[in-house]
Amino acid sequence: MTLLKSKTLSSSLNSDLWLIWILRGLAAMAGAIALLIIFFLILESLPVLQRVGITHFFSDSSWNPTAGFYNLLPMLWGTLLAMFGSVLIATPIGILSAVFCQFYAPPTLAKIYRSLIELLAGIPSVVYGFWGLVVLVPLIGRIHPPGPSLLAGIAILTIMILPTIALVADASLAKVPLSYHQGSAALGLSRWATISKVVFPAAKSGLFTGMILETGRAIGETMAILMVCGNVVQTPKSLFDPIRTLTANIALEMAYATGDHRSALFVSGLVLMGLIVLLVAVAEVVSYE
Repeated sequence: MTLLKSKTLSSSLNSDLWLIWILRGLAAMAGAIALLIIFFLILESLPVLQRVGITHFFSDSSWNPTAGFYNLLPMLWGTLLAMFGSVLIATPIGILSAVFCQFYAPPTLAKIYRSLIELLAGIPSVVYGFWGLVVLVPLIGRIHPPGPSLLAGIAILTIMILPTIALVADASLAKVPLSYHQGSAALGLSRWATISKVVFPAAKSGLFTGMILETGRAIGETMAILMVCGNVVQTPKSLFDPIRTLTANIALEMAYATGDHRSALFVSGLVLMGLIVLLVAVAEVVSYE
């Protein structure tokens, strides 16, 4: 009997070791792919960086690579403003919708709502862009011409990233231990006091992860934002001004770009990668606090 237990334990340890090495290998592979992407972006960006320098990408008078002007700032502002606006709107809506599903909605209604959110998450971005182009843009155009604008980009991005924060927040709130709710009830706290003072702090890590994921989605979105924002390279002065984001610029010009123009587009990709790295770094810092 003892021998049988020993063999079983040895077999279990061997299988655990194999699993650990497989997971380590997959983690190393993921890290290597990320490093290769960064290396490729740097390699492709080097020709124009060596020829004109990094400062030209933030100090030139305009973006016109064929004439030797490489200013990325208007497109960087367009990317950041569209991202911040959409995250600012989608985050409270997504978290409150998760609160509704978990604590206020009847189980049947909550199940239907989650299914609709999951369906929303599965819609291709080009469909969102087409809907925005034929419905949202003309509607904004009636309020304040021309229609394609930063506001249209924020609106379409809000709809696109809402499922991400809503589903992650829903899963995070569902994982809060039942004992927390029971302890809160024993103290006589109201339902909202329990949610705000007990549940939110306990689910903080998951909620923040959802914010990081939705922000990354907003930064990297291309097709829908390309279709509704007007693609004018300028720093917007108002919500109704057309903009062009870095992702839209790459998608529009990569097909015909050559030489320094092509290399400058890879600099755009490098800037986007820098934004994502910064986002992950902030997430790491906050997670340790």
